[in-house]
Parts: sequence; C-alpha cells; structure tokens
Amino acid sequence: MDAARLSPPRRMTVPIDNRWGAGEMSVLDFGDPKRPVDLIFCHANGFNAATYRSILAPLASSLRILAPDLRGHGNSTMPARIEGRRGWQDHRDDLIALLDTLDGPPVVMAGHSMGATSSILATAERPAKVSQVVAFEPVIWKRWMTTAFNLPLVGGLAVHFPLVKTALRRRARFDSREQALKAYRGRGAFKGWSDIMLVDYLSSGLVEEGDGFVLTAAPAWEASNYSTQGHDPWRAMKVSGRPVRILKGETGSTCLVQPAPRGLPLVSVEVVANTTHMLPMLRPDIVRDALFDAAV
Repeated sequence: MDAARLSPPRRMTVPIDNRWGAGEMSVLDFGDPKRPVDLIFCHANGFNAATYRSILAPLASSLRILAPDLRGHGNSTMPARIEGRRGWQDHRDDLIALLDTLDGPPVVMAGHSMGATSSILATAERPAKVSQVVAFEPVIWKRWMTTAFNLPLVGGLAVHFPLVKTALRRRARFDSREQALKAYRGRGAFKGWSDIMLVDYLSSGLVEEGDGFVLTAAPAWEASNYSTQGHDPWRAMKVSGRPVRILKGETGSTCLVQPAPRGLPLVSVEVVANTTHMLPMLRPDIVRDALFDAAV
C-alpha cells in the first residue's frame, strides 16, 4: 500500500491577520508535500479537520489535500468574536488568506455544511485560485430567506432556531475522552458515525483543561454560527464563474437549492439516497469519489 495513504497528515499553521482578528490557522496536510495542493476541504460547524481524516486519507496516495480548522474550531487560534457578527464573512476571509498562500494551479474547494458554504463564499472572491467547488450539504436557504436574514428585525429571529438552542445547551466539559466518546456514540448528530470518525473528531474536538477536557468549539461559538446567516451564497455562486457540484441528503437537508436552479447554469444538485445532513459520515465512499473526480 502507498506510503502516503499509511502516513498520518502533517499539521501546519498559516498566519491569519484580517479584520476579524489575528492568529494561526491549523491545517492538516495530506499527501505528497512536494506536489502542489489539489484540494482544500473545510469541516462543518462544531467539528474540525481531523473529523474527516478517514475520508481524506485514502485520497492522499493521489492528491495533496489541505484541511483547515476554521476559526473557533480545533487547533486554530484566531479569536472567535461573537459580538456584532452577522454572517460567515470571517470564515470566508480566513479561507481567502489560505488560498492566497498557494502558488500552484487552481484548487478544488470542498467542504461539509458550514465548510461547504464558506468554500462557495471564498471562491467568489478568489475565482482565479479555484477550479470548482464540491459542496456536501451546504447551508443554503431560499433566496428570499437569505435577503430576509439581512434585515435587522428578521435577522435577529435566528437566535430562536432550535439548532441555536441545542448548541447553547451542549455539554462543554468531560472528565475524559472516553467519557465523551460514550456520551456521543450513536446519539443525536453522531448517530451512524463509525467509532474511527468519532475518535478522530474528539482528537481535535477536546482539549485538556485543568482536571478534565473541554470542547475546542465552544457552544456559544457553535450557536453563533447557526444564528448568523447574513452571508449570501446565492450571489457567490452566480459571480464566481466556477462549477459548483452540490450533494445533499435525502432527509433533513440544510440545502434548499433545487436541481437546475434558475440563473445558475454552473450549479448542479444531486440528492443522495438514504442520507441526512451528515452525508459524509454516512456515505464516505460517495464523498471520496466526488472529491477524486473533481481533483483529477
């Protein structure tokens, strides 16, 4: 078996200094470091890059992949400032900074949920750096809802989303990683996850503090990501001039883009049978195939 597949990803850091606050973005680097980057994969809200290791590692024998920890997640140190926040422009700008470090050919931008949407937003700002986008369950509301979220009174209603309330109630501290594994296994959003993926998530999802472990993605920050929806992925898909392939779950999808969306000839939408918003965890084979097809 190829050594690239067997060896663990390298962890690198990228300095980030923008209007949202300076720090270091932690990035997992899969594959041959001598080749240009082929693909950037961005995680969902509340997760981290390591969560997708078992999906991405088998591709490392053919591709070089960067998987960043987004602001407020994993091992990245950029400040997660909630006050005055309206959307995911901070995640967009952090990904722009990552793209600007690359000097090779255009890369594939990809991701899950918030990471998928943020990839679409970043691509619109740096289209020359990106060949196409592969988005798994991107969070995209109806066009009129996106407009409404930018209105002061309507935008404020997002704090009442069930996901926001659930995030704020999330347990943030555990006595051990084993206790967290037991608490998550087969429950809630983690239903259907393999133990390997769950252990990978906890490897960067928990950090030792005092006599226990705390979540690296604080519940208040996770809730903020759910409630701040003032960004516009519809505009981003229109102006980027890059193909966007969307794969969405059959039930409980957060992507309200329909097949052949009006005015977006470069956007394709596929529904994956027997999946939910956790499509990558339930069908990693389909995710790997889509990423490989886009990058080769």
